[in-house]
Amino acid sequence: MNEALDRLTEGAWLHTFPEGKVCQEDAPIRRLKWGTASLIARAPVTPIVLPIIHHGFEKVMPENYAFGRRPPVPLWNQEIKIVVGEPMEFNLPVLTEMALSQSRDSSSSNGRWPRTILGGLELDEAAQKCLYMTISDQIRTTLENLRIFSKSYVKAEQ
Repeated sequence: MNEALDRLTEGAWLHTFPEGKVCQEDAPIRRLKWGTASLIARAPVTPIVLPIIHHGFEKVMPENYAFGRRPPVPLWNQEIKIVVGEPMEFNLPVLTEMALSQSRDSSSSNGRWPRTILGGLELDEAAQKCLYMTISDQIRTTLENLRIFSKSYVKAEQ
């Protein structure tokens, strides 16, 4: 995570998979891991998030190709669709204030996380969790809407 944060600090492109795993089934996007949200909150300049959904990779490297295993090499001549959504920007000062306010009523702190300063405000564990959850939920909602849109778009083309 520190290396990823270094890349963001340098202004470099950083591609993450916030689901935390490869998901080949066509199902609603599950709760995202908080790593991407943490990077967004901790970057010196708030990065712009570009949501991307893809379809067809399950045909290139199917999990159950033969005898319940993947093929030894990617299968060629398969159609892949990549859909890029609108860029997402986060108003971190507002989100941080909301997280501080919400966390005052929360008991989700067990003292394992160090306090951190974001945008000049000190956040305890509960506030950090609220902030990361809010950012992750916004990304998940955007990705899920893009998945539903792209699924209907892919079907319309067929």
